[in-house]
Amino acid sequence: MSTFARFLFEFMSIFFGGIGTIFKGIVNGFIQMFNVSEYAYLIQFYKNDFKMSEWVLVLISIIVIVIMLGLIILLSYFLIRKYLKFRKSLVEQESMLEEIGELNNQVAQLVQEKEKILAMKVSQLGLKPNEEAEVLEVEETSKEESNVENVDDSNIRFSKLHAIDLEYKDYKVQIYNNSFTLEELVELFRNFAASKLRLYYTTNMIRLFISALSATKLVILQGISGTGKTSLAYAWGKFIKKDAIIASVQPSWRDRTELFGYFNEFTKKFNETEVLKKMYEAGYNDDVYVTVLDEMNIARVEYYFAEMLSILEMPTRDEWIIELVPSVWDTDPKKLIGGKLKIPGNMWYIGTINNDDSTFAVTDKVYDRAMPIDINDKGQVFEPIDTEAMNINSSYLEGLFKQAKERHPLSDEMAKKIDEMDDYVIKHFRIAFGNRIVKQMKDFVATYVECGGKEVDGVDYYIARKILRKFEQLNLSYIRDELDGFIEFLDKSFGKENFNECKEYLLRLKKMV
Repeated sequence: MSTFARFLFEFMSIFFGGIGTIFKGIVNGFIQMFNVSEYAYLIQFYKNDFKMSEWVLVLISIIVIVIMLGLIILLSYFLIRKYLKFRKSLVEQESMLEEIGELNNQVAQLVQEKEKILAMKVSQLGLKPNEEAEVLEVEETSKEESNVENVDDSNIRFSKLHAIDLEYKDYKVQIYNNSFTLEELVELFRNFAASKLRLYYTTNMIRLFISALSATKLVILQGISGTGKTSLAYAWGKFIKKDAIIASVQPSWRDRTELFGYFNEFTKKFNETEVLKKMYEAGYNDDVYVTVLDEMNIARVEYYFAEMLSILEMPTRDEWIIELVPSVWDTDPKKLIGGKLKIPGNMWYIGTINNDDSTFAVTDKVYDRAMPIDINDKGQVFEPIDTEAMNINSSYLEGLFKQAKERHPLSDEMAKKIDEMDDYVIKHFRIAFGNRIVKQMKDFVATYVECGGKEVDGVDYYIARKILRKFEQLNLSYIRDELDGFIEFLDKSFGKENFNECKEYLLRLKKMV
């Protein structure tokens, strides 16, 4: 046995001796690196043999060694500091975990005490402990049967929508007996904006705006800053006696919660936005509502407005539904069915866009579903007729839009010319437009004519903003010569005196090359 013990000692000493040699070597290495006396002795030994030029090299060598030693010291300092910092955070984390564990234990104790108190109350009522659930069920039933006004605020997660339910409890839809035509509406709105708000717009600009409302629920007002884009939407809200809801888009907007809000799991409340509040209110009446997405391209539109774009494309308004919450509470708002809200058909969305380097480019997905209107010039001051604001029924306004589409369908001659232009654009520029754009163009042009404009001018404006805009995606240097041929084609097909919007747009593209 003594022989094995001696063997084991010698056997293990080889391993541990090697470890000791490693640490001893490291220590000896540091001692040797910082042995100033050895450096001094070596210089003293060779100093009589050095020439003047060699002394310069000696000095450089000393500087290099000093720098390297300094770097070693700094590196060691930072490593030790980082280790101590890591160790400190680790200790704090362990302390926090211990504190959380203690809090959990306290919560468990409080729950046990609560159960004991409930058991005592049940026994005082002369009930058996297993009858407690029946008591709670009776209490819940009595809450459901209570009136809306008496609901406990702590059980309401949609406080703003609940307030609207109370406000419109006995409300009856107002019929305003409107009798104006679309052409009269253009002048009424234009004179109101000038006489009451000192905002001046041309008749054609208002005509384009009203026509855009008939073609789509999303209108985009674009152009340089300061030309009255937001003011136009604001003035429309004042004119119809329903102030526009202005949602100032922020660069941080990433999803639909910025528009509608979100359910806070901590507070068990739904953080409602003003946009959601007005949407809900619009579902109670037949008035015209407007939501303004101010500077809508300061964030990516397809991020926060994507779901709305898809919903508004649904063929019937019964499908215009958005889910706000996955679950249902008994105290949820009256018009929130199964956690879902129906998007009101009497609300329009107007986005303003500044085209500069601080904003994102609006994608085709957005432009194809919207109607863009350029506002690059300030309106000239004129002497308006004093005009008051007026209530407008959404059903009446949409009835006028429908009547315009029936009275002014696209003429056969114009439709033929547009088909020829479509073939030309496909052949020379490899660009085509789908059925959605064709339908929207027919709606826009019909209303434009009903508002007092000419069919050719309406088609001209629509094609310039919705179709020729796609040319910007092409390599302009390759299509520069083709643009001249396209302008000649427009002159031949529609007349030199017509299609000025398209021709001006094409000339601007040529200057960009």
